[in-house]
Amino acid sequence: MITTKGNFKTASDAFDYFYVKIKNKGLEFGDTKALFNVGFYIHNPLDKNIKARYRKFNKEYAEAEWQWYLSEDPSVDKLGEIYGKVPPIWDNMADSDRKCRSNYGWQWSRNHQLDHVVAMLRQVKDTRQAAISIYDGKEISTYAKDTPCTYAVQFTVLNNKLEMSVVMRSNDLWFGFCNDQYCFASLQQLVAERVNLNVGSYYHFAHNFHLYNNKLK
Repeated sequence: MITTKGNFKTASDAFDYFYVKIKNKGLEFGDTKALFNVGFYIHNPLDKNIKARYRKFNKEYAEAEWQWYLSEDPSVDKLGEIYGKVPPIWDNMADSDRKCRSNYGWQWSRNHQLDHVVAMLRQVKDTRQAAISIYDGKEISTYAKDTPCTYAVQFTVLNNKLEMSVVMRSNDLWFGFCNDQYCFASLQQLVAERVNLNVGSYYHFAHNFHLYNNKLK
């Protein structure tokens, strides 16, 4: 097991660092090279663009995915309405009803999780219960085509700023991290605005942080 810790100003800084780290130090794991139990801080999470020229980050798509989550509609056709087309990766993960379990907005709307988080933070600033769960082993029978990569998101108020931690079972640096950090940072901003706080740091943890072999240059 390899444990890597760090502090980064932006998500783009983290991407640059871990691309090299995974390429050079990652373990062969299936069709990937991977690091295990990786955790790091992003101290300016609202700077969400990945600037590496070789990555060609599509901010328009990342924003469309965020708007899809905000709709709380798990249908991939809703994403198609927003973005103009359904990306093949989502098309392939959709079930027979054209729905995906990995629409995180649909997940945090279940049992009003996000609303409860906001209410708790407003009532008790030092709460340890402001958390949203996503992956659920008790629902594994529903994950035949789409298994959520994120376990949970938790919010904490420190120094009058809203801190956020994201815990993932598996995270692909190239696509997953780039788009996920954009959406989770947007979620952090949304919650901060609802509880009238400034945005603090974003802590990102992935048990398996990897690059698919076809993205290694």
